[in-house]
Amino acid sequence: MTLILANARLIEPETGADTPGAVSIEGGHIAAIAWGEQPAAPEGATVVDCGGHALAPGIVDIGVSVGEPGARHKESFRSAGAAAAAGGVTTMVVRPDTQPPVDDPAILEFVRRRAEESAPVRVHAMGALTKALEGREMAEMGLLLDAGAVAFSDAVRPVADARVFRRCLAYAQGLGALVIHHPQALDLAAGGCATESEFSGRLGLPGVPALAERIGLDRDLALAELTGVRYHADAVTTASALGSLRRAKEAGLAVSAGVSVHHLTLNEFDVGDYRTFFKLAPPLRREDDRAAVVEAVGEGLIDVIASGHRPQDEESKRLPFEAAATGAVGLETLLPAALRLVHAGALDLPRLFRALSLNPARLLGLPGGRLAVGAPADLVLFDPDAPWILDRATLRSKSKNTPFDQSRMTGRVLRTWVGGRSIYDRAEDA
Repeated sequence: MTLILANARLIEPETGADTPGAVSIEGGHIAAIAWGEQPAAPEGATVVDCGGHALAPGIVDIGVSVGEPGARHKESFRSAGAAAAAGGVTTMVVRPDTQPPVDDPAILEFVRRRAEESAPVRVHAMGALTKALEGREMAEMGLLLDAGAVAFSDAVRPVADARVFRRCLAYAQGLGALVIHHPQALDLAAGGCATESEFSGRLGLPGVPALAERIGLDRDLALAELTGVRYHADAVTTASALGSLRRAKEAGLAVSAGVSVHHLTLNEFDVGDYRTFFKLAPPLRREDDRAAVVEAVGEGLIDVIASGHRPQDEESKRLPFEAAATGAVGLETLLPAALRLVHAGALDLPRLFRALSLNPARLLGLPGGRLAVGAPADLVLFDPDAPWILDRATLRSKSKNTPFDQSRMTGRVLRTWVGGRSIYDRAEDA
């Protein structure tokens, strides 16, 4: 059956196109694209009128934490998949920070099967970089790669021991594998829960100096240069770290970087009166850091925008700020929060979807992220100008720890397709 998505505003991140047109889908893939025109539909085709709204490649979200196995009460593949579909995320790349961690092929196989059974979106899994995510001994990366791991990471736990990390990078380079790491100098960051500044001092919160990120990144980049590994820094959030990243890219190293949408749209002042839903890892930064990182995304120095989806239950968040768990959910809020950057004039839609879809797909060797003939028909239709107020009680995630509760948002997902199959329709959901 042929499906025609007509009367759409096509957003193509690879070419930078933003133009009216239509997309034809057959067999789960894009069969044809009409740029700047609305061709007649062939006989027997199903036609969906997009109403002039934006149609873009589905979001590829790197680094999603899901609670299976071990913490299903926080998030299951079923609830995470529903949240992803409602947020325009068509591919989730899940972290290995489960209980037990994904440091064994049997656990990776469990994750794969559970995802296939429960989630309507595509799911790929990272394998652990070190056993039990403890940073002491390299995980069985070869076996995990054979079992389907798309990258290796210890999630938000930096590998502090440089010798262990070097061995991991060297082995990953031999496998041709991607390493995703959280750059942070743990000896400087230990015990901190907010960015070190005058503001955190007034709140009486132990501070993490921004320099901890730069020192951590400098070490990682030096070892990446030594080993030749493909390295991705999952969270570059400070202005001081950007110079190191720029120099590494100019030197031709196989390095890339990402940032969560929370660090692009929020700053340290949002912590306010000790609001624990704003407690993240790394902590929210100063406004000048946030602005510098937004600019880095705009110029392509930072490659990927991710949700930083890390669900936590009410009990772990309803604690004093220092004792509360870190993290926020973000699958449903990723696109509307990122559209704040578009409405502020910092990015245009093709540039935004380059960071949300194209670059993460390329980084992981996935075929999606493009509006192109032959590409998977993983698509999101959204109204970038629709105003609404977010109520965390309506989120599909089991955990409701969003920093955007009761925030005014502009931009909303209308439809989501994976392989040409509709997995979310806001008209049916209303």
